[in-house]
Formats: sequence, C-alpha cells, structure tokens
Amino acid sequence: MKISVLSSGSKGNTTFIETDYSKILIDMGNTSKYVKEKLEGFGVEPSSLDAILITHTHSDHVKGLKTFERKYHVPVYLTKIMFNSLDYLDNCVFIDSDEFNIKDIHINVIKTSHDTEDSRGYIISSGEKSIVYITDTGYINEKYFNLLRNRNAYIMESNHDIEMLSHSSYPFLLRQRILSDKGHLSNDDSSKYLSNFVGDKTNYIFLAHLSEENNTCELAYETLTARLNASKKSVNNIIVTKQDEETDLVTL
Repeated sequence: MKISVLSSGSKGNTTFIETDYSKILIDMGNTSKYVKEKLEGFGVEPSSLDAILITHTHSDHVKGLKTFERKYHVPVYLTKIMFNSLDYLDNCVFIDSDEFNIKDIHINVIKTSHDTEDSRGYIISSGEKSIVYITDTGYINEKYFNLLRNRNAYIMESNHDIEMLSHSSYPFLLRQRILSDKGHLSNDDSSKYLSNFVGDKTNYIFLAHLSEENNTCELAYETLTARLNASKKSVNNIIVTKQDEETDLVTL
C-alpha cells in the first residue's frame, strides 16, 4: 500500500491511497485543479481512481467534489445522510454497512462524533497492510479500540493545543464547540489515543488537520513523542501534514 496526504487543515483535506489494484481518495476538500496536479505528480490520472470516500460534508472535506466528480466520473462512497447535503452527485455508492470492499481493498467504517449530521472514519486494508483514517471527531468510541490497534499507519487528527485555543481570538462559543465531544481532537487527545493504538506493526503516523491559529507542527509532534516515550512505545516515522503541501508517497 502507498499513501500520501495531499492536503490537511481547516482549508481543505484530501488523502490518496494506492494498492496493487486500486486507487482511492479519502475526501475531496481541495480544488479539482489542486488534486489533479498532485495526483499527476505521482503519475496517477484522476480518471483512474476507483473511489472517493467521504468522511463528512463540511466544505473543507468536499469543496472540490462537485467539479472533480463530474469531470472524472469517479464513484463517491458516502452515507445516505451525507447525500442529503450532496444531492448534486451523479455517481454515488451508499455506505450501508460497517464494512465493504472496493477491488482489493477492505474497508471498516468507524462512526465518529462531529458537529454534522453524519461523520465517519475508515480503516483501509489490503493484504496484510492497513491504514486508520480518523479526523474531525471529539472523541473515539471505546468499542472500536480493539479494531484500531496495531495498524501499519495512522492518519489521526491533532487539531489544536488546548492552551493556545483557550487564549486564542476565537469566540467563546466556537472554542467550546471545538473542545466538545462533537468538536476536534487536541494534541493531548490524539497522543492519548495513538499511544494506546500503535503496536509493533506500526511504521507511520500522520498528524492531520492542524489548526493554523491554535497549533504548531512542533507542539503536535512534541506532544505525541512525549506520550509515546512515556508509554514505552516508538514509531519510526511521524509526519506532520500540511495545508498546502503533499507528503511523500510512502510505501507501507
């Protein structure tokens, strides 16, 4: 499996995953032009994609979806509740179970908790490799913990530093929303979950959806590494994703 986070943050989120026989995106929160250029940089034609999985319908996750889907006719996988906000789509596949397949990819669906009508995370597996993708959630339900443990790679939200958010220029109600069970994972939250989940098979962590105002790459990284060290765990590759720059296309 190969993976690149093409963009991650409050202005747009798109991730590319490739297996032996499949190519998919998770979310399409950037412009169609941006995603096309990034994919072609990896030698991937947009029309060759097999699916776009949608986590939820906030604009930073679907902003470029309408143009991209109509131009390249890629099937969009989403729930019926999500479709209520995206009824302009022509090529939809409804997610109506906790797991399904796309060619050589097996997908487990995780219910997340965000301030939208429906939101999901995904575990993407192919052969013996697997990737966890969870962003835009106030917490992770304990019932999923066993399913989430010891995966090869984690793309996990590390949205804000609590102290920075508390002293930010954000209005009080917005700060409360971000900190709520339907908000976003802080650096501390993300590190707590990851230190629980990672195992000897884990080679990559991608810290995602960092706030430009209420976080820094250094804080997110240092919070995670300190928690991993305290838990006597280590991961060889920790990548802090960026808003306007893709990560390398890494092979698990």
